[in-house]
Amino acid sequence: MNRRALIVYGLIAIAAIWLLANTLFVVDQRQQAIVVRLGEPVRVIHAPGQGGAGLNIKTPLVEDVIKFDRRNLALEADQEEVIAADQQRLVVDAFLRYRISDPLQYYRTLRDERTAQDRLERLVNSSLRQVLGSTNTPDIISGRRDALMQQSKLDVARRAKESRLGIEVIDLRIKRADLPAANEASVYRRMQTQRAQIAAQFRAQGEQQKREIIAGADKDVAITLATAQQQGETTRGEGDAIRTRIFAQSFGKDPGFAAFYRSMQAYEAGLGQGDTTLVLSPDSAFFRYFQNGPSGGSSRR
Repeated sequence: MNRRALIVYGLIAIAAIWLLANTLFVVDQRQQAIVVRLGEPVRVIHAPGQGGAGLNIKTPLVEDVIKFDRRNLALEADQEEVIAADQQRLVVDAFLRYRISDPLQYYRTLRDERTAQDRLERLVNSSLRQVLGSTNTPDIISGRRDALMQQSKLDVARRAKESRLGIEVIDLRIKRADLPAANEASVYRRMQTQRAQIAAQFRAQGEQQKREIIAGADKDVAITLATAQQQGETTRGEGDAIRTRIFAQSFGKDPGFAAFYRSMQAYEAGLGQGDTTLVLSPDSAFFRYFQNGPSGGSSRR
């Protein structure tokens, strides 16, 4: 075999390999494909609900293959500032889960994934502004978040269907809903002021209750002391009356002893401290019991 024949066979082999490479293609189980002839889609391979994965054939030089992911796709939307119904500004982060349900319609409307991501992000942000803009901030943050996300998901699905995007919306969620950084400081100050007012109100109520309790206790003490003093005076008066009656009875039986007892009381009152000085005549009646003893009184009589 001469050199020229080898070159011819080599060219034929290269042409055959090139022809096979541009005729055969593989569609993975995770993919779906559209065969495009001169810019126009002619058939879909391995779309949802269809088969066709594996080795396939196309016309070389005339047909091209465009592949799309068959799995669920994720879209991380950029932060969007939303004004709630109570005029409170919120920065919202959301994510979307979707799949390409109609690759032919997806290709005709969006062409590629980059365009689809941009279109879907604008659609999600618009829906969030509309749905969240009609709700108060507490409902967005915690109260009705699940219901609001379901409402926004249905709204995005409706808009995608009306726009013939060829996708199926699986889920839409808010990752974060916070105040803008410029508003956080003022909100924290307002919260601190509110808490300080509540604390001052509690302290004022506690102080008032303390004064009421103290006033009630003082009143009870005054009443108790007055009652006790009254009872003491009454008891003391009754005791003095009894003592006077006993003394009167005793004095009536022995007047001399009564005079002696009274003098002893006078001596105790006047001389009991030990530092009393009396200037009296020695024969004064005050000292008669010092001179004559208990019989001094009777001898004077």
